[in-house]
Amino acid sequence: MNRISIFIALIALSFAELQAQNVPVIDLDQLDARLENGADTTYVVNFWATWCGPCVKELPFFETLESNNTGEKFKVLLVTLDFVENLESKVIPFIERKEIKSEVLLLDESNPNEWIPRVSDKWSGAIPATIFVNTQKKTRHFHEGSFKEGELETKLKELGL
Repeated sequence: MNRISIFIALIALSFAELQAQNVPVIDLDQLDARLENGADTTYVVNFWATWCGPCVKELPFFETLESNNTGEKFKVLLVTLDFVENLESKVIPFIERKEIKSEVLLLDESNPNEWIPRVSDKWSGAIPATIFVNTQKKTRHFHEGSFKEGELETKLKELGL
């Protein structure tokens, strides 16, 4: 390998590392603002964690949903509830290992008794949990529990999204 090839490879590797590490830490107000500003976009927001077996099992279904709706006004947001101090040591390596392409956000909220009911008054706090939101259609549907393969697409059709 010549020096130019090595230099280009190092730049590409550094760029890939920077992209992989882009997991914004947000609070619920920021998430709400994002959903409100989405106008005619349908959001599927999944609350999960790296340590949650059912969450991890269903992540590929959200990835498939995102890839099947590319180019549409559609977005999957994977909101991890892992601790902020685990972002670099657990969350980012997990995302890289599982090759997650959907947008991942880390929710940093300290009092679940305050923020969980803001997501849905039907939410017990158990994960996984998912909300389907389209502000233009005035649709917000909450689902607690995991999905099986194909159920996400069915739920979107049921909701008219």
